Amino acid sequence: MNVLFMLLYFIIIVLVIEISVTLMKLTGLKSTVARFQVISMLTGTGFTTDESKSIIDHPVRRKISMFLILFGAFSLAVIISSISTLLTDDLRLTELSIIIGILLVLTVLVKVPFLNNRLSNKMKSEMYNHYELWEHPIEEVLFLEDEDVVMEIDIYEDSEFIDVKAFDVISHGADINILFIESGEVKIRKELYEYKIKLGDNLFLYGNKKEIEETFSKEIEEMKKKSASD
Repeated sequence: MNVLFMLLYFIIIVLVIEISVTLMKLTGLKSTVARFQVISMLTGTGFTTDESKSIIDHPVRRKISMFLILFGAFSLAVIISSISTLLTDDLRLTELSIIIGILLVLTVLVKVPFLNNRLSNKMKSEMYNHYELWEHPIEEVLFLEDEDVVMEIDIYEDSEFIDVKAFDVISHGADINILFIESGEVKIRKELYEYKIKLGDNLFLYGNKKEIEETFSKEIEEMKKKSASD
């Protein structure tokens, strides 16, 4: 009886999700965004993405989200109560064994090379077909070779690069690019050609890891000492 109750309650939860997603879509949200945010609110996971701001700023979406948050909290209490009742009556070892068996089969299946490659290609295809370039992870966009890195270099007081123009610190032909320089609260990108590096600046570099480590070996060593002392 308890199992049937939980099954029916899970059906209610699914229906609530579908109704809420439909309502969110009617307010102008994309289907994928609506579903993600609805499940996030229902489960209380609290994702604070830029998309969540579009819900907070919309009066109708706020009302739907308030209902989902309250319903999610109530549902969690109901599920925990039902599971406790189930365990009190019977340990259900047979059912648990079946579930474990199913999960083991699924674990083996997803590790089979053929299926693993199919799933991997499917996910990559999904990313490239449905997401803009700036939405992709940084390593997929920037790291063209295995040795490519994005690294932050701190300029300490005895650095040889102080008062040197930013682009003069990089040897001609070196596989190193300066993305920007953080000087206090200011992030410098447009005036890099004429900017002279100062004590306390942070250089954000992109390029070959080995070349960066060779060029800024003293700075990296100083950063390691500072990190160890902290």
